[in-house]
Amino acid sequence: GMLNKVLVTIVVVLAVAAVGDAALPQRMEKTQCVPSWRAGSQSRVLKLRGGAPPVHAAGVVPRIIIAGAPASGKGTQCEFIVQKFGVVHISTGDALRDQVKAGTELGKKAKGFMDSGALVPDDLIIGIVKDRLAAQDCQSKGWLLDGFPRTGAQAQALAQAGIKANKFILLNVPDKILVERCVGRRTDPVTGKIYHLKF
Repeated sequence: GMLNKVLVTIVVVLAVAAVGDAALPQRMEKTQCVPSWRAGSQSRVLKLRGGAPPVHAAGVVPRIIIAGAPASGKGTQCEFIVQKFGVVHISTGDALRDQVKAGTELGKKAKGFMDSGALVPDDLIIGIVKDRLAAQDCQSKGWLLDGFPRTGAQAQALAQAGIKANKFILLNVPDKILVERCVGRRTDPVTGKIYHLKF
């Protein structure tokens, strides 16, 4: 569908801008993901190429970007990736809330848009993500970007800032399954966990 085409475009822009070398096919993976509830009793967990944490490779920490449509399973896969590789999971929503809570200059600007129900502009989102990626835990453990970049402009901004991912994961799930999963999604008011009425 159109949403999946947009996601593919963003990932390609990121790969060309951030990696930018002849080894691109070896560095970028488009993963056909079958959600665990469709795969039977055994969960199919995404594995980064090589099957071993890249943190030991020439001292390079993992820098991962995951992309996929809503309900494609990003949250589930992020949990597995964080558990296996020990990276810092960064979602734009959490990063925004942290900046607002801390009362930073970026947080104050973002709060004005959030309180009025407006979308936070790209330049603020980019600034907040860049600030989070510069934190010590991200520098030492590596990071997993979830929900960013969402636009070509955000992807270009990452490249221009010299922020380069060394792994890209695209969850490619058929539109029919995405719709079915979205319709039945609910959020537990106590734990905040997302669950499905059917699966």
